[in-house]
Amino acid sequence: MKVLPFKIPKPEQNVIVFQEDLDIAFYDKLHQHEEIQISLIFEGEGTLIVGDSVNYYSKGDILVIGSNLPHVFKSDTDSSPSSHMFTLFFTRHSFGNQFFELEELKEVRPFFRRSKQGFKITSHKKIITNLFLNLNKTSKLDKLITLLQLLKIATKANYISLSSYVYNKKFTDNEGKRLRDVFEYTMNHFETDISLSTIASVANMTKNAFCKYFKKRTNKTYVAFLTELRIEHASKLLLKHKEMPVIEIAELSGYNNLSNFNRQFKSLKHKSPSMFRKTN
Repeated sequence: MKVLPFKIPKPEQNVIVFQEDLDIAFYDKLHQHEEIQISLIFEGEGTLIVGDSVNYYSKGDILVIGSNLPHVFKSDTDSSPSSHMFTLFFTRHSFGNQFFELEELKEVRPFFRRSKQGFKITSHKKIITNLFLNLNKTSKLDKLITLLQLLKIATKANYISLSSYVYNKKFTDNEGKRLRDVFEYTMNHFETDISLSTIASVANMTKNAFCKYFKKRTNKTYVAFLTELRIEHASKLLLKHKEMPVIEIAELSGYNNLSNFNRQFKSLKHKSPSMFRKTN
């Protein structure tokens, strides 16, 4: 399987690839690949960036990431000592250009539309989990049958989109490396003060050029992306540490001003941090 724009080891196969990832952390570099990815998080939790949006993943999540949709998993090794994921990779043309255009497969077409933004399946999770757990010991034919079952279930299931817009850009190697460095630096330092000058230097660009570059390729400003990352981290802490004071969570999320934190949180979550904790 070819991974763009970064070459990471993957099993070579023309039709369906079943992959099991088991390690302390998942591969944590921004990347994209032609194959559509359906994944079951068996163990682990952390941050998931898909396209232009920051999400969190946890044990039991079932995720669909579309073709050439940039994404990165950042495992939270403090919360979970092990990261374990089962994934099926395939393309819409794995079985020929017309296969999924057949009238018999018409009902799964919404799956492909949703996959362009990526989505998390929120129902039918038990049956999907069981299908994944049996994939290790199945034949190639059974894997094909299982894939069709997954597509049918995923089309009918409830879901949440992972990215806010359809991403149709392919990165060049240089663009991909630059954005990878920016994302990696941000995910590792968002608790600290990151100025535009600092992050522009990471991208080896002037501040003005970087701002235009980032907005063009992610559909949002860098400041908006950084804010979203911080607020999602704060949301996780609010729910996970019920007794931790809000001011401490603000500091751990990169805010040294509580009123600014409350304002930013309410802008994204439409409720105050305290109310978010209470109602979730």
